[in-house]
Order: sequence, then C-alpha cells, then structure tokens
Amino acid sequence: MSDEEFHTAASGQPVLPKEIDATYLAQLGEGTIAYIRPVLAGEIAESVPQARELPPGTRLYALHGAAGAPIMLTSTREMALAQAHEQHLTTVSVH
Repeated sequence: MSDEEFHTAASGQPVLPKEIDATYLAQLGEGTIAYIRPVLAGEIAESVPQARELPPGTRLYALHGAAGAPIMLTSTREMALAQAHEQHLTTVSVH
C-alpha cells in the first residue's frame, strides 16, 4: 500500500482514503486474512491439472489470501483451516 493510499494521523490512527473499494480492502488484509471456498474438481480442472484426475463432482476446499490469490487446495475444510492457522492467517466468511 502506498503512502497516498493509507496515511497515519498524528494521533496514530489510520486516515482512510476517500473511497474504499475491494482492492483497498484486499491490500489491507493481505498476509493476515484468508478465506476458504468450496469448489468442485470440474470447476478448477483447467487451472489445476491434478484436479483432472478426480471425478468432476468431487468437493475440494481452496484457501485464498485476502486479495484472492490461491494458497492451497485440499480435500477437507479442516485441513484448509489448519493451514491458515499454521500460516498465522485469520479466516473470515465471504458471502
């Protein structure tokens, strides 16, 4: 985040930009916040070659960083949560 996007007031409190958008929020949480999203193997087969070896309806769980970058893919939500904990990430609900 550049100095233009996020300033600190003399009081030490952050001064927010005039407009807060999804990009700003993603940058704010990068490295500290993650989310878990269920996916089907068939939905990600083109981007994840290993998923092609599974039946298309197989449910998997993807752990993503705040900006949406994938961190890992696993077969259980619990394993995704454990990985987030291991990387000191706080998981949040995304609707």
